[in-house]
Amino acid sequence: MTRPFAPTRRAVAAGLLATAALPRASLAAPPPDLEAQVAAAARGFMDRTGAPGLAIGLVGPWGRHVAFFGMADPAQGAAAGAAVGPDTLFELGSLSKLVTAALAAVAVGEGAMRWEDAPGRHVPEVRGPGTDRLTLLHLATHCTGGMPLQFPAAVRSWEDAAAWYRAWTPPAPPGTVRAYANPSIGLLGVVAARALGGAFPTLARDRVLRPLGLESSFHEVPAARRAAYAQGHMRDGRPIRLAPGPLDLEAYGLRATAPDLLRLVEAQMGLISPPVPLRAALDALPVGRYRSGALTQGAIWEWYPAPASPQAVAAGSADGMVLGPNPAEALSPPIAPPPGAFVNKTGATNGFGGYAAYAAGRGLGLVILANRNHPTPERLKLAFELRAIIGA
Repeated sequence: MTRPFAPTRRAVAAGLLATAALPRASLAAPPPDLEAQVAAAARGFMDRTGAPGLAIGLVGPWGRHVAFFGMADPAQGAAAGAAVGPDTLFELGSLSKLVTAALAAVAVGEGAMRWEDAPGRHVPEVRGPGTDRLTLLHLATHCTGGMPLQFPAAVRSWEDAAAWYRAWTPPAPPGTVRAYANPSIGLLGVVAARALGGAFPTLARDRVLRPLGLESSFHEVPAARRAAYAQGHMRDGRPIRLAPGPLDLEAYGLRATAPDLLRLVEAQMGLISPPVPLRAALDALPVGRYRSGALTQGAIWEWYPAPASPQAVAAGSADGMVLGPNPAEALSPPIAPPPGAFVNKTGATNGFGGYAAYAAGRGLGLVILANRNHPTPERLKLAFELRAIIGA
């Protein structure tokens, strides 16, 4: 049963304020009826999916617009903090992988590791006949030869995971198939942290998140921010939040606000100037290393050349691309997204769904965060409605 769309007066006002909050040196006029069009798209999405709360962020030559709709925790009723707002924390799911990949690229840029290294060079306890055939670039691009989407249920700790890596062998030669896998990016995060000599959450915070000005993004939500943590909902409406799991922080464990996620996209687009090592790391991420169907795979970011039809993007995010191996072709030389390419990443947990995308070289980007799990096609439908609104 879907919940009625219920944007609050505070939510609409927050969207209006956010549009004007970050002036650019030379602002173009925003799209006509921007707020009304965004609200209509949000209403349709919430009606279709039953999402109790939704945050949308848009950026263009006219500035940024962040709008909030519905409830972060419907069970609280009208209590303070129950409505979605600029401080509401959402689970990012696989959008977290963007930060993990950025940390890995920082480690590469500093010479602490190389993309060509085998994981066992930095984490000896995972060395085995399968992992010794892998490079860190295979891990970053899901081209390991067929790692599974999730660890087996028996893997409950790092020790279990290390034993699993030692025993695993690729079903296909690494670099020949793309198989979306949490264990691959999880291991990349472990390797990056080991190479840089610290704990993953601390390094991600100090080397990526805070240098980008992401002050409301957390792998471990502090007690002072717990009240702002939205209540997630499964597709059937039952409440749920992310449970601990092996390599969860590295693969899918980030929580963040919509303004922070939009700022991450702005940084990737080059609209924010972080320290030089981090700038170089971000620039390296969307560079295409493999092609699988219509999808070009960078380090976590995926892209499609212009005009990037809805059908092409939907095919690249379909269940078959997520749940099974697909043939992949190595790109030599690697290819940066050309102007107008649509660069995107989806993310979800059992209680949340999110999306981030931008048009390369055009200064246009968008983010979506909802506190109910929903089918990916519904998220993409909203994304393409927003894309049409801003001309991306």
